[in-house]
Amino acid sequence: MAKVVLITGGSSGIGKSVGEFLTDKDYIVYGTSRFPATYSETKFPLLKLDITDLESIRSCVQELISKTDKIDVLINNAGAGITGPLEETPITEMKHNFETNFFGPIQMINVVLPYMRNQNTGLVINITSIAGYMGLPFRGIYSATKGALELITEAYRIELKEFNINMSNIAPGDFNTNIAASRYHTPVLENSHYKTAYSKTLKLMNSHLDSGEDPLLMAKAVYKVINSKNPIIHYKVGAFIQKFSVVLKRVLPDLLFERLLRLFYKL
Repeated sequence: MAKVVLITGGSSGIGKSVGEFLTDKDYIVYGTSRFPATYSETKFPLLKLDITDLESIRSCVQELISKTDKIDVLINNAGAGITGPLEETPITEMKHNFETNFFGPIQMINVVLPYMRNQNTGLVINITSIAGYMGLPFRGIYSATKGALELITEAYRIELKEFNINMSNIAPGDFNTNIAASRYHTPVLENSHYKTAYSKTLKLMNSHLDSGEDPLLMAKAVYKVINSKNPIIHYKVGAFIQKFSVVLKRVLPDLLFERLLRLFYKL
């Protein structure tokens, strides 16, 4: 019997690419969107979901179960970007980003777990980010949310082992998606001490997205994890230099790695 896959944030970008790829592989795929009626071009149906609203999460999962009677794979893909100097980014925006990128996925997992436990099987894949392995300048909150999700997966895996439920992270580098258009940008203030450095970094970040990898790579990575008998905890997908930066972070002295980051961002 075909596996049932639920992908949060499936209307565009990586989520849409993964959903279409899995649909072509004969999985039963459902995506989510806050406004599903707006999208009519996906190969798979979209359910209504606001990842920051627990009642919306419960309603979405119940609707899925009513249609399919099970859920085999949850892909926590919904998320939001945020940029800005930490000193100038509103604390309300920081909290909202954590609600979207960290607490939302946790609530999604916790609502799905009882169904997977009753099935005695299940897989959760969290889409994190290579940015979660290091504190990037003017992306500190985004790095923090994704890094937190990376770590929480390690704890979940141990707690869920006896229920035959697996969990993995897939951390993408820069991919050519529309994430820049929807992320929160702290305004570049004329009298800001960070004006020059922040403006320069924003342009660099956007250029990296424009030349980013094809989301199909992420779709193939997700497919590989789903079909793995023993999926590992952490996967990285993207350009070689971005994946290698995680290795450098692990082996280089902190101050040397910090210097390399400053050189990379010309700061």
